[in-house]
Amino acid sequence: MKQNPLKVLNLIAQTIYDKKGFNVLALDVRNFSTLTDYFIIAEGNVDKHVCAIAHAIIDQLKEYGEKPIHTEGLQQGDWIVLDYLEVVIHLFQPGLREKYQLEELWREAAIVDVEIILTPELTTHFTQK
Repeated sequence: MKQNPLKVLNLIAQTIYDKKGFNVLALDVRNFSTLTDYFIIAEGNVDKHVCAIAHAIIDQLKEYGEKPIHTEGLQQGDWIVLDYLEVVIHLFQPGLREKYQLEELWREAAIVDVEIILTPELTTHFTQK
């Protein structure tokens, strides 16, 4: 990843928030996983909402030169996975997130305190740091 991973986590969390996604959780799994360094798990209301959040993340990260190496679920929208190697994003509809409880798989992982700005002038903040 070309960008600082924590900066990318903040940008992803902010994008989810901006698209009215909710229950954002970022986990540092570097000590527990060889697949990735960080997971972000979040929710959208319905399939179209989850897809809109995923596309917003893809578009936002593309502006910073980051492209997912793999995506899954963009057609269905109930559970979408965006794999950026160091960061893997799981976007769910609430029922599926509750059913699969990915947080429980990584309950020993440290929670990353992401920064979400609650004002409309959001993403310009990340370019100034």
